[in-house]
Amino acid sequence: MGTLIKPSDLPTWVPGRILSASDGLGWKDAGHRSYRYTGLDVPIPPMDHFMIVRYQTGETLMDRCVAGRWSRKRCSPGDFSLLTRSEHSHWHWTGHIDVSHTYLSETLLSRVARDVKDRDVADVRLNDILQAQDAVVTGISDLIQQEVLSPAKGGPLYVEALTIQLSVHLIRKYAAVSFRENAPVGPLSPQQLRRIDECLEANLHDTVTIEQMAHIAGLGVWTFSKHFRATTGCSPYEYVMTMRVERAVHLLTTGHRVIKEVAAACGFSDQAHLTRILRARTGATPAQHRQQG
Repeated sequence: MGTLIKPSDLPTWVPGRILSASDGLGWKDAGHRSYRYTGLDVPIPPMDHFMIVRYQTGETLMDRCVAGRWSRKRCSPGDFSLLTRSEHSHWHWTGHIDVSHTYLSETLLSRVARDVKDRDVADVRLNDILQAQDAVVTGISDLIQQEVLSPAKGGPLYVEALTIQLSVHLIRKYAAVSFRENAPVGPLSPQQLRRIDECLEANLHDTVTIEQMAHIAGLGVWTFSKHFRATTGCSPYEYVMTMRVERAVHLLTTGHRVIKEVAAACGFSDQAHLTRILRARTGATPAQHRQQG
């Protein structure tokens, strides 16, 4: 299929005036831009994100070809279009329009589809929707754009909640989901677990995600979680937290680092976080552990 373009590459193929953009706002697995377009006739390479187009001002006949099939609709304010990821498309319109684009990553849609369907997901495809109206889709798109126009504290967390809600709605109404064959749940191999432990030991001071651990094991997240629990008897989160606590206790009882340095070295957000976790799991504070050294 070749290289997939990113949402930030889109102006190369669809020239227009950028009215707003979420670039630099620290969002995860999602993005948002709004554009002002004149009439265009443009082929677009496959993108690495799913895209929701929300029509805001102007009205135009829109011709679009997806998967070799042309369709024509009149698109007006309040309408939306969907474009699945990794799909060639060709768009043609003549009117002057303002639109907003909401971009959702494959990671996000697959994770939500897995949770909605309670099965290990192989692929997610959005349906070929050129023109439709849905207050949930356009309403959430507008809220996401408002966060771009007026960023506030907690913005990434707020947008994450919105995009999860939007993804659930898309999975329920506008998506085709294929599933992986169920495999027997068994233990990870000693080599897989060793590679995971080595990665955790080297990166315990930083954020370690379940996606990273699954990648090291060569498995999907859903399958990895089941095999990991069968191997260790606990969840990946619990396993990582246990390692953080063990390292923190070791450093407190054998070294001379100040407590906030120990917290940073073990991946805790700050000294207070370390104190809460140690008190809950060991019954002692960092200072008390130090006295025992």
